[in-house]
Order: sequence, then structure tokens, then C-alpha cells
Amino acid sequence: MSHKRIPKRKAAIAVGGVVALGAAAILLPNANASQDGASDGVAAAPKTLKAGDASDLATRLAGTLGDAYAGAWYDGEDKRLVVNVVRGENTMALKVRSAGAEVRWVDNSMAELQAGAGTLESEATIPGTSWAVDPRTNKILVTADSTVTGDKWDQLESTVESLGSGMATLKKSAGTFRTFASGGDAIFAGGARCSLGFNVTAGDGSPAFLTAGHCAAAGDEWSDQQGGRPIATVDQALFPGAGDFALVTYDDPATEAPSEVNVGGQTVPIVQAAEAAVGQQVFRMGSTTGLADGQVLGLNATVNYPEGTVTGLIQTDVCAEPGDSGGSLFTQDGLAIGLTSGGSGDCTVGGETFFQPVTTALEAVGATLGDGGAGAGGQAGGQEQEAGQEAGDGQAGAEDQAGAEDQAGGQDAGAGQAGAGGQDMQDGTGTGSGRHSGQDSGLSRTH
Repeated sequence: MSHKRIPKRKAAIAVGGVVALGAAAILLPNANASQDGASDGVAAAPKTLKAGDASDLATRLAGTLGDAYAGAWYDGEDKRLVVNVVRGENTMALKVRSAGAEVRWVDNSMAELQAGAGTLESEATIPGTSWAVDPRTNKILVTADSTVTGDKWDQLESTVESLGSGMATLKKSAGTFRTFASGGDAIFAGGARCSLGFNVTAGDGSPAFLTAGHCAAAGDEWSDQQGGRPIATVDQALFPGAGDFALVTYDDPATEAPSEVNVGGQTVPIVQAAEAAVGQQVFRMGSTTGLADGQVLGLNATVNYPEGTVTGLIQTDVCAEPGDSGGSLFTQDGLAIGLTSGGSGDCTVGGETFFQPVTTALEAVGATLGDGGAGAGGQAGGQEQEAGQEAGDGQAGAEDQAGAEDQAGGQDAGAGQAGAGGQDMQDGTGTGSGRHSGQDSGLSRTH
């Protein structure tokens, strides 16, 4: 293939539902607009921040506060960073306020919450469960899908109760946790369909893209058309374990791989990768369901898929369906945030969806994204914030992922790379047109 990126599949990117249309209405008119309205002359705390800068500031404060830090989240309505500080740590609270963030007093320290998560890992690693620290409640949010019943439910419930009151909340999900496959444009391998996440530049300078690691189970060679000639080859992949990502390099080194996401007739330029922030508004693009939006609910989430446990994921309330695996999670400002991994539910009833952080994937595979910058401060639209001094460029190496993961349901092609991720992928025989084209495969949504 000469001088050509994977073409957009118009049928796959059609935005065909209320959720997708609503997301488009929010996103498209403001693709390059600043998210805050802060004026440079205002020094009052808490400061008005963009989500990317708030995430950077939270990271800096976490290192400064030490044991007094108990998590943080972004208040998208007021555009402020809220930082949890353990009660009695008055000196540390002053540091939070002076940095421009809002203080919230809490009882559970981050060390205590992480210890609780460790207990869940050792005593309740049950397929169909997940957990992540929710800074807004200062508790561990534990979720069980519809397969966790009987003795498994009793085991999970008793483990949560053993953590003590006020440490965790337990909820049931109506769906089933499985991996998805999709992103922006559709890609195909071995009868499976996934989505391209973000285009990136590999460590050797060659054009490539990121997608979900469980998509790689379908095969090493990927095409931009069902049954078409392969145009890209899997270089690295991880699933399950400490992530769900794959680097796929274009076979033609002259391939043009623009840093952008196709959202249905228009594109959003992707400038760089950034860390997610709890409370942040995000958008997901997938070849099955098109465009959808929602919020980040938790970071460093652990998900116990049937194929194995995956750690370090982003938990959201964004919907997704089979064929969306590997698809791009990004912000209104053009920041690459995540790659669709898996979850439960669909875009009719909603559900939970988990994403592989782009920054982690880029670092692991040695690739770069967009302009190659590190921080969220250089977002599209030139939006620097008042707190730019605190919000560092700590997100180096963020890159355009190339989502690729709707794999044929049930196929065991996971040779060493993606565990059993193939069973959650979209059946490659589908056209991918419309928001629910993947439902006939009988697979639950997987991100």
C-alpha cells in the first residue's frame, strides 16, 4: 500500500444513535476550543483548570503530599481539581490550596485503599469482577458482572465486608465482562474485526498504530478490508497481564498515518497522549457504535476477564459493543487517553467500559504519538492553563493508537499474545455498519 492510511469505513463510523449524536453535538463544534474560561490574571484558589492540566497537577501533589494524599478527581462543571487529604493533615492541605486545588477531608488514606485492593486481589480474583479506587467516595468500587453468583458471589461479598465499613462498595452489573474489538476505523484479521485506536510512530521511525492487545489473538496480519490484502503486522502485544495493547506496524514504510480520529465525516486532530483524570469528560470512537461520550470513573482498575486478569486500566461509564475493541478514547481538545479493552453492557442500556491508558502503552512499546510532546498542556487549541506550572509535561510519548480489536467470537487464536481475548471480538462477517452491528455475534461489549 503506497502513501495511504487505513481508509475510513463510512458504514462503520456512521453515528446512528442518540448517545452518539449527543456526543457529536458536544464534540465537533468545539474540537479545537479551550475547555476552560479562566483568565490569566486570576490568582484565587481553587484555579480553573483543563482536565489534562488537572491530571498533571494531581500527579505532582500526590508526590508532594505523601501519605496525606488520598486521591483526586476533576470537577468538570466547575473545572477544578479536588484533592482528598487525610483528616488532620493541615499543613498538607495548605499546600493543596496554594497549588490551586480544592481540599476535601477524608478518612481513608491511599495506602489503606491500595491495601484493600491487594486483599481483593489475593482473596477474590474471580472472573467477572473488577475494582478501582473511587476518589469521589473515598472507597474502593467493586463490581461483579452477571456471571458472579452462588459461592463466587458469597466469596466476593465476604471479602468486601472483611475490609471494614467505609472501605468499599459492591455493585452488580447486568452484563458480562468481555473484551471488545474496535476503535475508529475497522481492521480485520483471521475473520475478526477490531478498531484502530491511534496512529503512532514506532521506535525505529516507521508508521504504526495502537490497538487492543486481545485483538492480536486473531492473527499477526491485519487488513483495512474484510478478506483484503494485509497492510500491517503485529509487532508487540500484551494481554492479559499488566495491560491490553498492541503495536501494529504498517507494511509500507511510506504509509501516511495522520494523527487524528475520524468521528463520522469529520476528524479530530490528536496532538499528544495524556493521563486520564477521574471526572473527566471523554469520547470514544468505535467501528461498531461510532461516537459515544461519558466520564472517567476510576484509574488503575483491575478487571478479571474470562481470559485472565488485566491491571492498570481506566474505568468509565462510556458505552461500547463488540467490534469497538482497540478503539480510541480521547478528549475534546485532541488528547489521546485510552484504547478500548472490555466491559459489560451495550449502547442501549449502558454499562462499564475499561480502557488501556495510551501513555502506558506508548512507553511499553517505545512509540510516540502526535507531535511527540509529553504533557497535556500543549493540547489542540493552544490551551495553557493558569496552573500550567503545576501541570507538567509528564505524559511523554502519548501517541495515536490504532485500535484494532473485534475478534471472531470464540476463536482460540490467542497464541501467546492475547490470552482468550479473541472470544470477545466482533465476528468478522459483519459489516460493522450501524451502532449495534456487533450484537449478532452474541458477544458482550469488550473494550
